[in-house]
Amino acid sequence: MSGETDISANKRAVVLGAIRKGLSARGDEPGRRGAVRVRLERSPDGLIPQRARLPRPELLAQFRARLEVQTAIVYEVETAEEVPQTIAELLSEAELPPRIACGSDAMIAALPWEEAGITCETDPQCYSTSEVSLTRALAAAAETGTLFFASGQENPVNLAFLPRLHIAIVREDAIVGSYEEAWQTLRAVFADGVLPPTVELVSGPSCTADIEQTLIRGAHGPVRLAVVVVR
Repeated sequence: MSGETDISANKRAVVLGAIRKGLSARGDEPGRRGAVRVRLERSPDGLIPQRARLPRPELLAQFRARLEVQTAIVYEVETAEEVPQTIAELLSEAELPPRIACGSDAMIAALPWEEAGITCETDPQCYSTSEVSLTRALAAAAETGTLFFASGQENPVNLAFLPRLHIAIVREDAIVGSYEEAWQTLRAVFADGVLPPTVELVSGPSCTADIEQTLIRGAHGPVRLAVVVVR
């Protein structure tokens, strides 16, 4: 993996070097850096649809409805401490073992898993063989029922794609109306400038209708998506 990373970094350096040469720029000029900083701090919003401007209760209802249209299961709990028991009941109904794969997210790690009889597996070797994964969304957009996941050790990107059942936790106050607001939330979380490698947007279980317009679920990811909203 280290060798592949080095090769990718070298290729990226070559591409960026060619762009700088074409622009006759070094890339470290104060004026250019200032322009980029202003652009990031005052990034303009795109067109925001009316469905993303609804009153708060309607936005939350829309978020749930959009997910359920995509066959996702949505649970609502009053406190984070209720999450493990909710997931335990979900696994029991689905006849799945009480084992879930997760990263090192501090919020997830602090929950009372033992009381619910659930084992959290954080060893990356388990990711590709686990039937169930758990990650935390840092934001969500009600206009389409979309969850925003920032990859990293806390919530590894493969946990959203490898297991058959993906469970996501999201705080109710992290659910906003539009994509623009969701990106603003992420910018605030990563205000120190250390951005995640990728941001994954998930709006339901994996599905495709590319072949003869026949809908197939689980083609390139989880067959089921469950979302636990923490009020």
